[in-house]
Amino acid sequence: MDSVFEKLYTDYHQDVFQFLIYMVQNKQQAEDLVQEVYIRVLKSHDRFEGKSSERTWLFSIAKNVAIDHFRKQKNWKNRILDKFDWSRNDVTDDRALPEEITVAKEEVQVSYECLKSCSTDYRMVIIMRYLQELSIVETSEVLGWSESKVKTTQHRAIKWLRIEMNQRLPKEERDIEAVRMERS
Repeated sequence: MDSVFEKLYTDYHQDVFQFLIYMVQNKQQAEDLVQEVYIRVLKSHDRFEGKSSERTWLFSIAKNVAIDHFRKQKNWKNRILDKFDWSRNDVTDDRALPEEITVAKEEVQVSYECLKSCSTDYRMVIIMRYLQELSIVETSEVLGWSESKVKTTQHRAIKWLRIEMNQRLPKEERDIEAVRMERS
């Protein structure tokens, strides 16, 4: 079990950590929750049936740990929607996060602001599909949803994000985005 645990930790720790940062938007809480994820992994690995990939299984556990965390918080729905200050350097890591590379771009900042204010379902799907690059099948397994529900939620989330971003971006950038959408 030690070598299996070490492999899981080595292969997926960074992905699980980033997922939890996006969910709880606090580095210290994310670190604590990662520990909880791996405690649950140790307790339940013997019951892992292999019906999904280990990565999907880990994300499912991470999702449940995040939900349990929010349930324990007073006014957890409000805490989910609290704003995360990306200008603070709370998130440090050996590897640069994608948003750190492009933080200067206003469009990226606005997209993260919009992500913070969308529904939990939209946020989870966007994080899993685009930031963690899970497939529709993997996302449906993690969330316990049908593939159709993932696709529908993803479509609605993207549509909502486009509308929200168009309202928040300066007029010049909205025009550029409209041209990009027309070409697609």
